[in-house]
Amino acid sequence: MWWLKDVWVIDPSQKISASRDVLVKGGQVLEISSSLTEKEVLEKAQGESLETINGKGKFLFPGLIDVHTHLREPGQEDKEDILSGSRAAVRGGFTTIMAMANTQPPIDNRALIEFVCRQGERAGYAHVLPIGTVTKGMLGSELVEMADMKEGGAVAFSDDGKNIQNSEVMRLALEYAKLTGFPIISHCEDKDLAGEGLMRRGVASGRMGLRGIPASAESVIVARDLILAEETGGKLHLAHISTTESVELIRKAKARGVDVTAEVNPHHLIFCDEEIGITDTALKVNPPLGSRGDREALIEGLRDGTIDMIATDHAPHTQAEKARPFAEAPFGIASLETALSAVWQYLVLPGRLSLDRVIEAWSDTPAQRFGLPGGSLKPGTLADMVLFDPDFSEVIESAKLVSKARNTPFLEKTMQGFPVMVWVEGRLVQRDRTVI
Repeated sequence: MWWLKDVWVIDPSQKISASRDVLVKGGQVLEISSSLTEKEVLEKAQGESLETINGKGKFLFPGLIDVHTHLREPGQEDKEDILSGSRAAVRGGFTTIMAMANTQPPIDNRALIEFVCRQGERAGYAHVLPIGTVTKGMLGSELVEMADMKEGGAVAFSDDGKNIQNSEVMRLALEYAKLTGFPIISHCEDKDLAGEGLMRRGVASGRMGLRGIPASAESVIVARDLILAEETGGKLHLAHISTTESVELIRKAKARGVDVTAEVNPHHLIFCDEEIGITDTALKVNPPLGSRGDREALIEGLRDGTIDMIATDHAPHTQAEKARPFAEAPFGIASLETALSAVWQYLVLPGRLSLDRVIEAWSDTPAQRFGLPGGSLKPGTLADMVLFDPDFSEVIESAKLVSKARNTPFLEKTMQGFPVMVWVEGRLVQRDRTVI
């Protein structure tokens, strides 16, 4: 049994943001109280061993839910596997991760969905929930058996990594997915507009002599998918939004009643294209980093609820791959272990976002949208929890990372604000930044 005393509890699902005592017993949240005496706690323990945590100066909130994680298994276990990825997740404060389907082979059938579920259970850290592809082989033409994959454990469908270019296939996907109640997660990228681009088209790409990807490559598909979602009445979730135009399109669609949610990645909230150097392959991402104006629009969109969630888009690659010249290096940042700290340091501390809004966007909202357990500290719920120390600092060192990947822009930098204890179903899985 756990007794967390005088901790600042943030639980958007209960509209709590206050100093409280929290009791955890039998894998569940037992009670949240404004004050508890030792006598009361011992009576509730009923002889069970009790560990008391002084939470003064720290925050306790529901375990974070990442709706966009690339774990690479099966097929690319040299980059990441489900065990290493789920260990990295709990080190970063994530107790549930949704695994993207663009593996090798793609997760396009029930057997592979069940494989990911079993591997996650064997790992025994974060809850690993598989996303199935929308089309067979991620070829963008023939839909998968969504209902069967749902029965196998899928929680959503996405061809992330490739956009579904055929609008009729996307329309049918939104229609078919209504039978499951799940959203279609769209990777919005017009491949003809994007071409062989390497970063956002603009002054920075011109300065470095690199092929650019126009903002319209994203926004054109955002507009299309919003129209199709409105026409079909289907559920749409837009992945890694990165442009001002996309934010405006989503805002207007929500005002019309379209059933759409959207996510933004921490790196699009923190960095912009002007900060990329020709050797900064850790900042080579897809969609590419936008302008300062894009960054401001994304922050405002997250503040006002136009953008619903934060998601890491954890995209691990080998050191050898990211050591290639910028034009040859793959897109992606490995971010599970640093995402929360980065948002705290670069956005919360400067007053750009409130911690309450960050936790809402990373816990309750994902749980509600995707119908997942977690995202709440209500008594009786599973004790998936994070104790966050705003003063804890550490240097991000390669040797300390538990992910197989090292492609983070924060390597060798001192960062502040980290989860120092993480529980999954009441079981402590991380303490003082060490995965247990």
